Amino acid sequence: MNLPQNLNSFRILSGSALKLLAVVSMLIDHLAAFYWYNVPALQAVWFTIGHRAFTPLILMRIFGRIAFPLFAFLIVEGFVHTRSRKRYGLNLAFFALISEIPWNLIHTGTMLYPGQNVFFTLLLGFLGLCAIEKYSGNKPYLLGSLLGLLVVSIFLRADYGCSGYGFILLLYVLRDNKILQAIIGSCVLGSRWIAGLAFIPINMYNGKRGFVKGPVWKYAFYLFYPLHLLAIWLMR
Repeated sequence: MNLPQNLNSFRILSGSALKLLAVVSMLIDHLAAFYWYNVPALQAVWFTIGHRAFTPLILMRIFGRIAFPLFAFLIVEGFVHTRSRKRYGLNLAFFALISEIPWNLIHTGTMLYPGQNVFFTLLLGFLGLCAIEKYSGNKPYLLGSLLGLLVVSIFLRADYGCSGYGFILLLYVLRDNKILQAIIGSCVLGSRWIAGLAFIPINMYNGKRGFVKGPVWKYAFYLFYPLHLLAIWLMR
């Protein structure tokens, strides 16, 4: 079951627009979490809903929740459309490794932190998609591969962990059923259910690549993740 056809006029966002939205929401989230958290003006209550008070910091964190689902969706799109699965996976692995230093620094100010950055989660999800494609006709191998990657995601304690890994697989398996994808996807993220708001821009995706073309733009988006973490740590 897909969205009604009369909603197609709302499909105005390209893949590049989704990337830009994901990057902006991630930046605002990390600024709120690691840099602006002690600013008094951002801790003032703007309004309440029930017993929940909302401050600018909380609103920024809420907006930041849409970043991971958007990146996960883009991983699925990248998997489907990439010309080289091997190169795509190696890029994810490389940036996962180089992002570890700023990731550790921003959390502890040292080179050590028990959790790993989100690139590892995206990489494991990508490998899971490769396993689904390769072993679709061999259920024991498929189940073993997916469970093995799940164990690795738990062991690594990467950002969003096993739920993030499962979320990527779910986006791929339910890619032809947008309504079910949004409902189950929001539930998979558990306490981060507010991230389900990301399905609004996801369902506005028009299937076009957009302005991000060529290696310069592509790697600029990859590099933004470790560089913005390092910049926030240095400012702090």
